[in-house]
Amino acid sequence: MKSIFDHQAKEEIINRIDQLTTKSSAQWGKMNSGQMLWHCQYPLKIAIKNENLGNGKFFMKLFKKTLYSDQPFKKNLPTAKGLVAIEQKDFDSEKSKIIDLIEQTHQLKDRTEWNPHPLFGSFTAEQWGILEYKHLDHHLTQFGV
Repeated sequence: MKSIFDHQAKEEIINRIDQLTTKSSAQWGKMNSGQMLWHCQYPLKIAIKNENLGNGKFFMKLFKKTLYSDQPFKKNLPTAKGLVAIEQKDFDSEKSKIIDLIEQTHQLKDRTEWNPHPLFGSFTAEQWGILEYKHLDHHLTQFGV
């Protein structure tokens, strides 16, 4: 499984983001490309800040293994309320922000201490890398890039 901590995988993700435009349309879901870029920033921020926000809820832990398995995420999975992009987002600004966050996350490849994810609990560094790649891949696939 690919990881955001792998240089080639990181570059692949950034190259795919560079293929997006304001006219890129989703193959499923309701977000436009700017909203998707905004939405994808939150999981990266969780990893970068390494804040201890408490352990995940029990029922979310039941789905935890799917986050870093070889199986792609299913289309139209529910999104946490605070991560639903309702307002329009500035595409260029969100693109710049997410590329910066991807670069920052990639630099964490040697971090040894990871606080738990606020919904899913503890992950190893390897699992964090896969999760971050997989989430970005899912949404870039959503937009055909």
